[in-house]
Amino acid sequence: METPTARWRRLLPRTPARWAAVGAALAVLVGGGTWSAVADDGSPAVQREDRTLRMDGVPIDTSYFRAEGSGKRPAVLIGHGFGGSKNDVRAQAEKLAADGYAVLTWSARGFGKSGGEISLNDPDHEVKDVSRLIDWLAERPEVELDGKGDPRVGLTGASYGGAVSLLAAGHDERVDAIAPVITYWNLADALFPDGVFKKLWAGIFITTGGGCERFEKQLCEMYERVAVSGKPDAEAVKLLTERSPSAVADRIKVPSLLLQGQSDSLFPLGQADAMQKAISANGAPVSVDWISGGHDGGDSETGRVEGRVGDWFDRYLKEDTGTGTGPAFRVTRTGGVDSTDGAALLRGASSDTYPGLRSGGRDIALGGGTKTFRNPAGAAPPAISAVPGVGGGLAQLSSLGVGLSLDFPGQFGRFESAPLDSSVRVTGTPTAKVTVKADGDRDAVLFGKVYDVSPDGRQQVLPHQLVAPYRITPDQQGKPIELALPAVDHEFDAGHRMRLVFSATDLGYASPAEPATYTVTAEGPLTVPTAPAVTTAAAALPWWTWGLPAAALVIAAALLITARRRTATPAPDPELADVPLQITGLSKKYAKSVDRYAVRELSFRVEKGQVLGLLGPNGAGKTTTLRMLMGLITPDEGEIRVFGQAIRPGAPVLSRVGAFVEGAGFLPHLSGRANLDLYWQATGRPAEDSHIDEALEIAGLGDALARAVRTYSQGMRQRLAIAQAMLGMPDLLILDEPTNGLDPPQIREMRDVMIRYAAGGRTVIVSSHLLSEVEQSCTHLVVMDRGRLVQAGPVAEITGSGDMILVTTADEVSEPLAEKVAALPGIGSAVRTDDGRGLLVRLDGATTSRLVSDLVRLDVPVTGVGPHRRLEDAFLTLISGGAA
Repeated sequence: METPTARWRRLLPRTPARWAAVGAALAVLVGGGTWSAVADDGSPAVQREDRTLRMDGVPIDTSYFRAEGSGKRPAVLIGHGFGGSKNDVRAQAEKLAADGYAVLTWSARGFGKSGGEISLNDPDHEVKDVSRLIDWLAERPEVELDGKGDPRVGLTGASYGGAVSLLAAGHDERVDAIAPVITYWNLADALFPDGVFKKLWAGIFITTGGGCERFEKQLCEMYERVAVSGKPDAEAVKLLTERSPSAVADRIKVPSLLLQGQSDSLFPLGQADAMQKAISANGAPVSVDWISGGHDGGDSETGRVEGRVGDWFDRYLKEDTGTGTGPAFRVTRTGGVDSTDGAALLRGASSDTYPGLRSGGRDIALGGGTKTFRNPAGAAPPAISAVPGVGGGLAQLSSLGVGLSLDFPGQFGRFESAPLDSSVRVTGTPTAKVTVKADGDRDAVLFGKVYDVSPDGRQQVLPHQLVAPYRITPDQQGKPIELALPAVDHEFDAGHRMRLVFSATDLGYASPAEPATYTVTAEGPLTVPTAPAVTTAAAALPWWTWGLPAAALVIAAALLITARRRTATPAPDPELADVPLQITGLSKKYAKSVDRYAVRELSFRVEKGQVLGLLGPNGAGKTTTLRMLMGLITPDEGEIRVFGQAIRPGAPVLSRVGAFVEGAGFLPHLSGRANLDLYWQATGRPAEDSHIDEALEIAGLGDALARAVRTYSQGMRQRLAIAQAMLGMPDLLILDEPTNGLDPPQIREMRDVMIRYAAGGRTVIVSSHLLSEVEQSCTHLVVMDRGRLVQAGPVAEITGSGDMILVTTADEVSEPLAEKVAALPGIGSAVRTDDGRGLLVRLDGATTSRLVSDLVRLDVPVTGVGPHRRLEDAFLTLISGGAA
């Protein structure tokens, strides 16, 4: 049976010889790439290779992700948003890689560490770069091929990255599926809608890109010309259209998942509508999903969106016919407010077919007759709707029935309906027939919008803060014309009114500077699309109706399991009664794995008064170790003893352990002191045992304790969380990444907190990525890599006790030469320094004099040899052999 992907693939002509030639021409920067493990503890290891590719002489910074395994797999390219870099999509790349894809991310020209000018997805530059990335994927042995030089590949990305996904599908026949997110179909139509200049968003484009000089010269000249005149010219429209997906509309013939934002005044829903019409006309399967957020902010629904993109690729790249791709149309709707945190409650509505923007039109009669209003000199003050940069808050408020919009008296005309007899759900683009006139022989520039007005008329809400601009030329004036209003999904309640407003100005757009008088006459009803085929999913039951019984069952089961385990707890070891922590032969396998370990044969000991730093790259097993230490998960082998007591879930000795792992949750409306009191009460222990004043003195929160937690800075929240961990003054304090999100002064304060706490004879274990801070605050270190112990001991011993040698050289050391040094007898490892003019060498049996002799024999131009004591370099040397 022919699969859907095979069917679409059959429709596309293939020319592998041409692509193989292109692949042969791709120049890769000498030195290859750098691999590092990026897996989270407890999940399959995902490896990342950072590599710089040269394309037409321009360096393009890339990262390649793949999970362990030898099987062939499809590939996915993920593009980033405008002003961002490949780092913005790293989390999604890691997840897709863990799900069985080979994933390549890159920083587009002019962004991140890539070179070149910004050309706004020029087919000869950014789009051609994508084809070269596909060439590179075709050479990877683990990537599934459909033919020579033709990898099985999909593209996704948001905004700028979404547009290049569409463009690549139109320019490169090898693309097999796409999932663009909140992007444009025609950039000229997005920035110059109906010939009106979207000045605020255009200005943000330029500044986000780093200034006009970062752009291709003709783009910069075009922007400055339009910005000065306030009106796009034909050349500007042509330039942006040529670099838009719409220019290759007839060539995009692959399965396409189109996710567009409702809170988006930059790329509104009409852009996705045009995509759907064009791609479906080519015969390809298309699904459209209107998400809650957008460029103006709101809920981006990241988890749901990435999940649906993954399903789409599973269906059309892996050809998994059992995977559902969701409905042909889905829209997220707001269904009230969560009383616990004030967040909007979201529900989905869907249809088996895409309704378009004008399905199920219903006429709403309008009153108002003819309105006359002025465009003020200089177009100021302007009306306010969406405001890029702060519009996210406004758009989200409007979805909850609250909004902020402003029309100045004398600058707008309004036409209003009678109170609605029943609620009306508008899904799509309302339209109205009007006659417009401007004094003199001039264009009329208007901005149309439909407000939701409360029964008493005191409150009006502009759905998603959206307006539609119009440039009505003299030949269009004086006769009825149909104007399309912004596409929205919004419910007007019974008793509310619809208010159609045409304004002469809007903050986000350029209006004529010359004063003018406009006359607008409503020539008929307001026609609103209701999309009757779209049905809303039933509201979910409140969480407590099922959550509390489920929680009771979980707690009962946990108590039962804990009770059974406690009966098998080994007897205390009197010889370790004064030892805060001893770990012996500890091992923990990954879930559903028989031979892959998160932690393996780990052993170390911590004494009183030590501040121990637990170090290791991502995936080293640090968090898994800490979770076993706190009794949250059980080891497969080995044991953990705290003050001689074996650790099991619920072990009594855990009352002597305080922990801060992955943040703490506080009630934002309560003060810091009240939160701590409430936490201690929940432990059921006597109030006098909390030592709260002593903990607070060490944490150094001062007068802030009396303020509500919602007013705290990130640093204050971290200190409050550590104060909570210190309640009861536990003998062993465990801190996981305590400096996350803190600025340098706050990091220094956190360092002082740890040192003060250990000064009383207590023990602190801290896991951190900030090596400089660990070096200044810790007395001892445990270094892990790939679940195993690499080295343990005092900081001074690890950073440089004679076995860590810095060799400086007159010339730059090549990578092959560094490998030769590393292979010498008695040498543990050798890595180049950051500037390339030296080596960091770990001795493993060899002496310094023997090392110097060998270096001279290898013709290394040595200028100096001596011990090296930076923790960062020592750490990198210790784990240098552990990255694949």
